[in-house]
Amino acid sequence: MATIKELIRTEAAGGLSFGNYELDTKSKLSDFEYNGDLYKVKTFRELTRLERNEMFVYESVPGTTVLDMKLGGNGMVFFVEGTENTQVTVELEPDTEYKVIVDDVNLGNMKTNLGGKLSFSVDLNPGTAVKAEIEKL
Repeated sequence: MATIKELIRTEAAGGLSFGNYELDTKSKLSDFEYNGDLYKVKTFRELTRLERNEMFVYESVPGTTVLDMKLGGNGMVFFVEGTENTQVTVELEPDTEYKVIVDDVNLGNMKTNLGGKLSFSVDLNPGTAVKAEIEKL
C-alpha cells in the first residue's frame, strides 16, 4: 500500500482514502466533497485527523494513512498503515456497543462514550496495511 500524496481522495470502489504519515510538517485540505458532505483532513508524521461537516470522524496518534474507508449505519471498515503502535479514535453513535476486529483478530466488544468516541490501539509497520472493522452490535 502507499501513502496518499493528494492528502484525500475517493477510491474507484467508493471508499475514502486520506492521510500521509510520511510528512514532516502538518498539511491540511478542506472542503473535499464526498457523498454530499464536506471533509477536512490534517495529517503528518505525528497525527492524522478527519472531519466531516466540521464534526470529528477519525484521529490517529502518530499519523497514519487510511485506505478505502467506508462509513455506514452499522459502523465502518478501513485499512490503516503507519510506522508503530498507534492509537486510533473514531466517532460513532454515543453510548453504543461495537465489535472491533483488527486484521481478523477480535479485540472484543467496546462501548462508545457519551460523545460517541471509541479508541483502540493497533501495531503498524510501514508498507503494510491492517484492516479495521467496527460493527454495531
